[in-house]
Amino acid sequence: MYLKKVDGPRQVTLPDGSMLSRADLPLAETRRWVASRKAIVVKAVIFGLIPESEALQRYSLSEEEFALWRVAVESHGEKALKVTAIQKYRQL
Repeated sequence: MYLKKVDGPRQVTLPDGSMLSRADLPLAETRRWVASRKAIVVKAVIFGLIPESEALQRYSLSEEEFALWRVAVESHGEKALKVTAIQKYRQL
């Protein structure tokens, strides 16, 4: 088995004890962004699995869009990323 050389860690341990690896990240071609996929990308950046610049490029995200995702996760958790809950968790 061959492992592709990557910059940075292959996996990180999250505060709840679970592991997050590069294999857990959504595909680069992802176009349908559900809350769980957004949360995985945000957690990968926060805990140092991938740099923010790589996430923005890989998923064709704007800095503003990613910043909104990050604030939502840090403030209210994954549930704040659901489109149906935007008004409930909106920052005023």
